[in-house]
Amino acid sequence: MTLPISKPHIIYLETDGGPMSESDFTRDYLLYGVNVLQYYFRHQENVYVSGHLFIYYEKGVPDAVVSPDVFVIKGVSNKKRRIYKVWEEDNKVPNWVLEVTSASTRYTDSESKPQKYADMGVAEYFQYDPTGDYLQPQQLQGFRLVNGKYEPIVPEFGQEGVLSIPSEVLGLQLHLISGSLRFYDPVTKKLLPSYSQTRREAELAQQGLNNAVSQLLTTGMSVEQVAQILGLSIDEVRSRS
Repeated sequence: MTLPISKPHIIYLETDGGPMSESDFTRDYLLYGVNVLQYYFRHQENVYVSGHLFIYYEKGVPDAVVSPDVFVIKGVSNKKRRIYKVWEEDNKVPNWVLEVTSASTRYTDSESKPQKYADMGVAEYFQYDPTGDYLQPQQLQGFRLVNGKYEPIVPEFGQEGVLSIPSEVLGLQLHLISGSLRFYDPVTKKLLPSYSQTRREAELAQQGLNNAVSQLLTTGMSVEQVAQILGLSIDEVRSRS
């Protein structure tokens, strides 16, 4: 009697056990990029913004994985994920990627990762070097995929020498201001909020929601009624009361 051969169980890891970044500079801009773009796309349910998350792009091959510092994917639901499996997301890959370059990532950010992203079909690839030690001639660079290969996006220089690179995917411009990365909205002609500004706004929003829960409960409403009015779960209402 021949026993059936069972297929090995494939494990898709959620983390490599390493730190998020090797320095304050790379960590701060990684958080800034994710935070400010999540805020910018917050009303678009089919735009997913994340960073430092494993993206598996070939089913059954756990080594076929990338983990961009910041990325934007259009056409998928904006929900929290532990990992991202391309074949479970209608084969949607990142449309836009940003790598924050450091001493340990400068080779992969400039050589191996761009090739992987090009093969995947990532439309735009940006690199930023917050310390200005590794990327030359500019510490902010952008590339657009043309016929399967990345071509540099020619930067412009505005007032006071501000370097600007447009992103067709985001509908924004990436500015380099005195060495600092900022996102600029050409429609409103304003810089998007900084990381500290968006974090403060988020804190104020949470505080306002907590106050709303408390005020509604003091009127005699039940937890269930408050949850329905504010669009929260019953557990969320209880945790905020």
